[in-house]
Amino acid sequence: MTDAADRIRARRAAWRRMGHLALLLAVPGAARSAAIVAVRVWPAVDYTRVTLESDIPLVARHQLVDQPPRLVIDLDALQLDAALRELVGKVRPEDPYIAGVRAGQYQPQVVRLVLDLKQPIRPEQFTLAPVAAYRHRLVFDLYPLLPRDPLLELLQERERAATAQAAARAASAVGDALGDFIGRLPAPAEPRTAAPAVPAARPTASASGTPLPRAPDGAVPTGRTERLIVVALDPGHGGEDPGAIGPTGLREKDVVLAVALKLRERLHAQPGMRAMLTRDGDYFVPLHERVRKARRVQADLFVSIHADAFFTPAARGASVFALSDGAASSSAARWMADKENAADGVGGVNMTTRDVHLQRTLLDMSTTAQIKDSLRLGAEVLSHMGRIGQLHKRRVEQAGFAVLKAPDIPSILV
Repeated sequence: MTDAADRIRARRAAWRRMGHLALLLAVPGAARSAAIVAVRVWPAVDYTRVTLESDIPLVARHQLVDQPPRLVIDLDALQLDAALRELVGKVRPEDPYIAGVRAGQYQPQVVRLVLDLKQPIRPEQFTLAPVAAYRHRLVFDLYPLLPRDPLLELLQERERAATAQAAARAASAVGDALGDFIGRLPAPAEPRTAAPAVPAARPTASASGTPLPRAPDGAVPTGRTERLIVVALDPGHGGEDPGAIGPTGLREKDVVLAVALKLRERLHAQPGMRAMLTRDGDYFVPLHERVRKARRVQADLFVSIHADAFFTPAARGASVFALSDGAASSSAARWMADKENAADGVGGVNMTTRDVHLQRTLLDMSTTAQIKDSLRLGAEVLSHMGRIGQLHKRRVEQAGFAVLKAPDIPSILV
């Protein structure tokens, strides 16, 4: 019994020594430096995004410094390497917020980045877990202290256009369909003049599908109207979210932006019409923000433009989708809605600063009248598109697309 007990004690002591050795070997691995996979900068008038992608999560702190304005970022457990130095060359001259970037090894395990700023900003810092082709991402969004007023910009653009020679009308499948649809709507009884910088709440559409007339407080009705028709064009994806990628590397975000820019030209050629783009460059706009932008300019129509891939290469032709207040009209429509609604996860949304109550209110107020008007609009667009090309489905499909949930704007996804 004594020999057996001695053998057991010896075996336990050996296990303890092996455990201590394992702990000692694990310490360097636990404290190892992160490796930077990629750095990206997405400049835009709305905001500039800086993304640091790494193999393990990064730990960072930032502070704003004045005179001159700059953003100082300290990255822990990191060594300055060639991948991180690339950030210096990523800044473009046209970036409205960042003038330049400096990087250095501030401490043995701390890298300091200094972003020289062109104007005071409001920074937001957040992390994103691995998703799609991305690994761990540390994101810095640089917002202006005073955000843009898209409605005021539209009105100013209209005034500038009124002094210039009108552009020649040009045929466009979607543009003509939108113009024809609006042309058949009864003219509003009241004029609409320049709206205040902070627009009042927009009346919802009637159940018959005819938008109610909108006029600023104090306006006196006359027999003639100068109402500006506003179409919100929404190029899908952008920035961190490329959308579908073709076999040659062609990215959906680039295709739909080019289409939206051309469609804007066509619509501006229509008297009394203006188009507002939810994004006019290569940057990401969250789904709820696309809806909010359309409502801020009191848009009459919302058209989201996509160039999706499908799970079978046999799929061909154009499709038009509207919102569904229940089940999707087909399994393909449900698959498409799930795919597009996941864009926020890929593009990167700061969940810690979103007003959850506000977003729920905004995206749950869809009405029967809005869906009815959206189906009418979708049918018009689909019929015109069918005259010039192949259709994937000859009817407007429906599903729960988050980007189509403006309660007072007929909305379609093409």
